[in-house]
Order: sequence, then structure tokens, then C-alpha cells
Amino acid sequence: MTIRPAPANPLLAPSTLPYGLPDFRAIRDEHYLPAFRAAMASHRRELEAIAAGTGPATFEDTVEALERAGQDLRRVAMAFGVVRPADGTEARLAILEQVEPELAAHWDAVHLDGRLYRRLAAVDVSALAGEERRLAEQVLRDFRLRGADLAPAAQERLAALNERLAVLSARYERRLVAGTAAAAVYVRDAVELAGLPEQDVAAAAAAARAAGHDGGHLLALSLFTSQPWLEVLEDRGTRRRVFEAAWSRGRGPGEHGTLELAAELAALRAEKAGLLGFSSWAEYALQDRSAPDLDAVRRLLESVIPPAVANARRERAELEELAGHPVEPWDWPYYAARAARERRRVDVAALRPYLELDRVLTEGVFAAAGAMYGLSFRERPDLPGYHPDVRTWEVLAEDGAGIGLYVGDFHARPTKSGGAWMDSFRVASSLLGERPVVTTALNVPRPPAGRPALLTPDEVTTLFHEFGHALHGLLSTARYASLSGTAVPRDVVEFPSQVNEAWKDWPSVVERYARHVETGEPLPAAVRTALEGAAREGEGFRTTEYLGATMLDLAWHSLSPGETVADPEAFEAERLLAAGLDPALVPPRYRTGYFRHVFAGGYAAGYYSYLWAEVLDADAVEWFRAHGGPTRENGEHFRAEFLGRGNTRDPMESYRAFRGADPDPAHLLRRRGLAG
Repeated sequence: MTIRPAPANPLLAPSTLPYGLPDFRAIRDEHYLPAFRAAMASHRRELEAIAAGTGPATFEDTVEALERAGQDLRRVAMAFGVVRPADGTEARLAILEQVEPELAAHWDAVHLDGRLYRRLAAVDVSALAGEERRLAEQVLRDFRLRGADLAPAAQERLAALNERLAVLSARYERRLVAGTAAAAVYVRDAVELAGLPEQDVAAAAAAARAAGHDGGHLLALSLFTSQPWLEVLEDRGTRRRVFEAAWSRGRGPGEHGTLELAAELAALRAEKAGLLGFSSWAEYALQDRSAPDLDAVRRLLESVIPPAVANARRERAELEELAGHPVEPWDWPYYAARAARERRRVDVAALRPYLELDRVLTEGVFAAAGAMYGLSFRERPDLPGYHPDVRTWEVLAEDGAGIGLYVGDFHARPTKSGGAWMDSFRVASSLLGERPVVTTALNVPRPPAGRPALLTPDEVTTLFHEFGHALHGLLSTARYASLSGTAVPRDVVEFPSQVNEAWKDWPSVVERYARHVETGEPLPAAVRTALEGAAREGEGFRTTEYLGATMLDLAWHSLSPGETVADPEAFEAERLLAAGLDPALVPPRYRTGYFRHVFAGGYAAGYYSYLWAEVLDADAVEWFRAHGGPTRENGEHFRAEFLGRGNTRDPMESYRAFRGADPDPAHLLRRRGLAG
């Protein structure tokens, strides 16, 4: 009898596919957990060799050696980190709950290793320059913020907190994914779907069949409070059902309950911040951001709230004149869309045949990147994806040389987290010889078989936005992976993506992608102009719902060490009203029960980042307008001074090198309709 050796785990060796793309033809769910554990063990051995060094500590044998260490762990973590939110099956969510506390313990063992910390601290940073100095400073700061200076008893408590936080965060994610899928609204009678486009009605019928219903329609929920269906559904009762299904997610103690998890997460984060010498998690989180301090963030938000709420009240009054009755949160999107049709003769739903996904991607997103950065894109159907929906493109430079891969995952499915995001399988690093493999995920409803996917204007914005993140990763020139691409402070990372949104409205770009899916006719110029006016009219609502989520995030993460919250919903309402916001007027974009960004997504005390980064974005777009828009010359300047730099120097220094000045907040205030 021949005994065959066990097959090698494909995650524990570099992929042989182009650019190191993981080979999902070979990877199975059962590979992840053993690969994580083996990779953590090999990483510990590498770190032990660094910590046990006996000669004088040098940059090369400590800081750079630390950067080289753990390549197996990076490979496994990045592969799982992309796949799990994009296709979060029960098996993968179970792996997440199992591995997260193990990873937390592993990283605590790294950052709380006194020998390793002393070796790093012994490096003469003053003798370094450029990217080497930046890396050494960032590594030392990270070790200190993770407790390297604490006494042993405090370190022991910190490690216990980190393990519990990892468990809670993974559990929140698992319950939210399942709860959002379970909250989909079932509609038996198609009459109740009046106003819903034919393609969406067919998709909802298919979703109902896939969920096991013998008929009817199933409206899946997005991660937001205000659902896209609310713009078009004519039946007020159906609109209310959809809104309340979204609004009530996370309630209750059962398998989909998340409120008690959020409250415990916030309390434990406050305790952790106290251990590290800070008054709250928000103060702690600001230590590695570009904002100078928490007071500066609060000043920006508090300056925006009163005019934004005033604009929202004015908008609601106008909509109530149109509706002839009080406008509730489930009515607002519907009457806003109706106002656009009647006052500006813009039917947002009728725009969708002009916004076909493939054309927006290739003739809009890709074409703008080509015009600005000299990039071209060649689809690679030969490369395997982690799901049949996934598509992959090779990204080429102007001279035809390969830069990296772009992986697009555009359609919604029950196992996918809500919202949209960018991630990476590989990041650019000349030290490691890696070229970038970046991904973006959206949640565009799947069209009926044989029909094209038609986008809403908001989905077009999202596609351009997420690709802005992708460009940040693709165009990096960093030597060190830890400083590459999007590895910038949280309140800067949204800047390139927001700038990229501007090109969706640029006339030369719109002319290419906005063409009728059947006739090829371009979107009339008068409609484009009317759309821009309609968008400005809704700015009060959009700004206020964003501010609601932002202030909710800061409320939870401004708890003092030892402070707890017994009733999360009462706390939420009280803090929003105290901030000058009224949830009955405009509900927050996310509530505590489904705020994945901050309770399971790394944005804790960081949701303000979108507005902070928009100060840069609005200022930068004015520069582009003054210099001719998305031209090759302007793109190269932006790439050389900002996009390609990543975190290899202070991002605000990079911004000033690009812009020639500090950002002027007045551009943001005018854009948001908050100033004259």
C-alpha cells in the first residue's frame, strides 16, 4: 500500500499565478485555519531571531528585518481578509470567530515583547532619512500605542482586552451579515411594488425563489438606514416596511442581536484607552491620524451641524408642500426623487439605461484612469477568482509594462457584507518584490439572466469612489509594504477616492460612459445639468445623515474608562439630540445595531474621516478645475506627489507638495451648501 503525503497547504507558499494572485482553484476553507496557525508559528520564530540579536541594533537587522518577517502570515491574512467580507459563508464566519482572538494574542506577543521593543528603540533614528526614517518612526509609535511601555500587570490586562475585543468584533460581523439577510422584506403582491423598475421587480422575484419562497418578491437590504428602494416605491406602506426593517436591525438578544455587543465593545475600548493613558478611545485613536487632536475634529463637525440641519429642515418643508402630508423618513427619498422629476424634469430612475455597469467601468472609470495616469486594462478571464462573480483585469503602464491586477466584485449576494470597499491581496513593495493586486467590492443588485446590470447615479459614484482607493494601491512606489498605498492615516485614506468621484461628472468622461444601453444615444446635456442642480438640492439630507453617523461614532468612543451603557438605543437618541441632530428629521446613515464601520470594520472613532478628507478633496478638485481637469499632466503631478507616496512621508506634506498650499475649508462649505 502506497501512503501518499498530505497535500501542501496552498496558502503557505507564494502563488505561482501572475502578480502572486492567490490560486482559488486550490484554496479550500479548510486550509485557512491551519495556514493561520502555521504562519503565526513561523512568524514567531523569525521575530525571536530579531529579538535575540546581541550586536548593536541597526536599521537593517531590526526595523527592516521586522518588515521582512511574517510573509506567510501576510499572505494568509490578506487572502482571508478579502474573501471573508465578500463571501462570508457560515464556514468562513466561523473561522473568523475562531482565528480573531488567536491573531489578537499573536500580535500582543509581538508588541509586548520587551526584548524586541528594546532592540527597535536602540536604533539611531536620527541617523536615518527618507522612507527608512519614516518606517522606523512609525514602527516605534505603533509599539508604544500597543502597550510596549506598560508595566507587566497592565500588559496582561491589555492582552485580555484585545482578545475579548477580537471575539466581540467577529461576532458583531457575523450577526450583522446574517441579520441583514434575514431582514429582507418579503412582498407577496406585486401591486405593492408599483414604481419599482421592471429589472428590479424581476430580480426581487428571483431573490424570493432563491430564498425558498414559492412566489412573491424579496427586497434585500443594503447596509444603510435609507434604502435605495425608497426612491421609487409608490406604496407608502411598502416604503415604511422597508425602512423599519433596516432601522430595527440588531435589536433583541437573539442570534441577530448586535446592540449589546456594540455596548460592550465601546466600554472595553474605553478601558483599553485608559490603560494606555488616554481619556477615551477617541483620544487614543487620534494619535495616528492627520487631525491634530480631538478638539479640532469636534470644531469641524460642530461648525457644520447647525447649517446642515437648517438646510435639511428647509428641504423637508419643501417636500411636505409637494406631498401634502408630513414627510416621514421612509417618504423623504421618494418625494425628493419626485421633486427632481417635477421641478427639474429629472427622473433618476429613468437614467439607469444610460448607466450600464460594464460601460461605466470601461468607458468611465478605466478611461479616466487612462487619461490621467496612462493606464490601460486587459481583462484576464484565465485567472481564477474566489467567486464566479469575480472579474480580473491586468493593469498596464503607458509603455505596456505590467503594474498589477485589479479584481472587481460588483454584485450583491446574501453572503456579502453590505456597502462597498477596497482591499488588497498584495501591496506594492520593492523590498519584497511585490506588485499590487487590489480589489473592490460593491453590492449592485444582480440583473435577471441575460440582462445588463444598470446602475443608479449613487452606484456610479460608489464605483468611481472605490476605484480611487484602488488607484492609491496600484500606483504606489513604496519600498516598504507597511507604508504602501492606502497605509495612510484613516482620515486621509478617503481623500484619493473622493477626488476620483469628481471625474464621474466631468463632461469628457460622462460623454463616453453615459449612453443608452439599447440605442447608444448619449445622455442629453440638459439632463446632466439638471441632475447637478437636483443633487445640490438634497445636500441638507445627505450631510445630516452622515453627521448623525459620525456623531454617534464619537459618542460611543468618547466614553470614559469604566463608563458603561445599559440601554444602547436610549444612549443613541440622547447623544444625537445633544449634538443638535434630530433622528426623527433625518435618521443617521447607520445606527448602533448595524454600524459595521466602527464595530467590525476598523473605523472606530474614525467615521469623521470622510468629512476631514473631503476638506482636502474639495480643495484639490478646485485645483484640478483651475488647471484643466483630468489631464495627463495633472494626473502625473498628483501621482508623483501624492498617490504614489502612500505613507512614505507625512501625507499632509505630500498634499502641500501637490497643491502648493494647505487646504482651504471654504471649498467644502460651498460644495455642501453650508456657505455662500
